[in-house]
Amino acid sequence: MDPYQIHTIDELETLFDPPGEAAIRKEVDRLVPVYQRMIEASPFYVMATQGAGGLDSSPRGDPAGFVEVLDDQHLALPERRGNNRVDSLRNLIEDPRIGLLFLVPGKNETLRVNGRARITTDPALMERTAMRGKPPQCVIVVEVEAVYFQCARAMLRARLWDPASQALAEQTPSAGEMLAGMPESTIDGAAYDEELDERQQRTLY
Repeated sequence: MDPYQIHTIDELETLFDPPGEAAIRKEVDRLVPVYQRMIEASPFYVMATQGAGGLDSSPRGDPAGFVEVLDDQHLALPERRGNNRVDSLRNLIEDPRIGLLFLVPGKNETLRVNGRARITTDPALMERTAMRGKPPQCVIVVEVEAVYFQCARAMLRARLWDPASQALAEQTPSAGEMLAGMPESTIDGAAYDEELDERQQRTLY
């Protein structure tokens, strides 16, 4: 038992000051033009979903502009080929609620979008979101319910865009090392890493 555990909203709110006016006013229920500009400049976002199998948070990326702003209430997210686990998509079939966090390299503010999603193979959207002549596996259409930007403090504390931070990558295991380090793994980590770059470039789309 943790004697310091917070159990109620009232207890939680005693730890923080009330939110300022900017923190309240920045949230809207649609994609206003300034927020559309953030999405159009973003080459990367993180998608959060939940379903019967649990929670999922996974990255998506492509050249900036790959997320289509259909109108001020809807986004189209192309779903490219990946590891075929389709955890996010399974979740959306069961529970359409979705959360998105958009990042722009070098910018410390991020953009959060919450809404409800549907999965479609609409030919027009598939063609519209094709890359290198290849359509996505499907398209996720998000009906926006809330949009707001996140302030820069997290990025500043993390020094995410500081070139010196890239040295941290050298301290982490490679993909092959992680796979070889799984319990009862039979994967040759060195061989996996040797083939990885070529395989990923060949199967991007």
